[in-house]
Amino acid sequence: MIAPADMEACRVAIRHGSKSFHAASRLLPARVAEPALALYAFCRLADDAVDLVDEKSAAVLRLKRRLDLAYAGTPADTAADRAFSQMVAATEMPRALPEALIEGFAWDAMGRRYDTLSEVRAYSARVASTVGAMMTVLMGVRDADALARACDLGVAMQLTNIARDVGEDAREGRLYLPMDWMREAGLDPDGFLADPRPSRPLALVVHRLLAEAQRLYYRAEAGIAALPAGCRPAIFAARHIYAAIGAEVRRNDYDSVTCRAHTGKARKLALVAKSYASTGVTLTMPRSAVLHAPPLPETAFLVTAAHRPAQRRGVFDIGERLTGLADILLELERVERARKRA
Repeated sequence: MIAPADMEACRVAIRHGSKSFHAASRLLPARVAEPALALYAFCRLADDAVDLVDEKSAAVLRLKRRLDLAYAGTPADTAADRAFSQMVAATEMPRALPEALIEGFAWDAMGRRYDTLSEVRAYSARVASTVGAMMTVLMGVRDADALARACDLGVAMQLTNIARDVGEDAREGRLYLPMDWMREAGLDPDGFLADPRPSRPLALVVHRLLAEAQRLYYRAEAGIAALPAGCRPAIFAARHIYAAIGAEVRRNDYDSVTCRAHTGKARKLALVAKSYASTGVTLTMPRSAVLHAPPLPETAFLVTAAHRPAQRRGVFDIGERLTGLADILLELERVERARKRA
């Protein structure tokens, strides 16, 4: 059982760090809500530990050591780490899932850019679908179809984040839009980063990204019906709240350079009500055949990691991953050594 003081610290971290997740988590049944907050607090604070410091390579390496300690049952002396370690032990969380999340942070530390939509989805799989897969495990669901749809939802949410944060990211020297789409629209990625401005070509790229997110939101809905009934309102709320951010970007004429889309409290409450209505539909309608669609190629390794029929307990096929975490960590270690010598 997670210590009450640690649990309260996790709640505070989420309340300030992710209002959308905090709103959705309040709809979860208690047996899922506490481990979910522990999971998300660790992930949120881990993201901040890398994103908010200058020495990102060193931060990723520290994060990997924290994960090692958490899985060894000797977590670092922080509320989030202790709560996360207890959650891992209680749920037998496959280590491959948080390791893939750290791999995504490592990609950020290396300043990666992405040439194609597939590469953007691969990044999104690591920094967002990992959380969806881990949430599904927390709910006691290890079915491959449900996991695939949870990963769809994670990618959709991350694509929405990317579309919303184009200007903010560019001012930080970061670019997550597919660069081939930018070039097709007549945009030079380096030129845009040097002087980020809204334009009609950029709006077309953001439009395409949100269209892909919307396609995945619809696919993800089919998987919500495969979750425990008490968990469905929270996941529908996450789906609707993030999709509403995309809708705000559209209302801003796809300008996410001078505007940053958000949803207010009243809008979130309306979307929570919509989530309960959506849940009611899943209780009376047959499951959609979309539930059985294959996972995205970029998220298949996560499904394999979390899917756990009795005869394959503990098996993880790493073959689908684009780059091994161990290789990336070695590269980051080389970067860190070079920085210290300089």
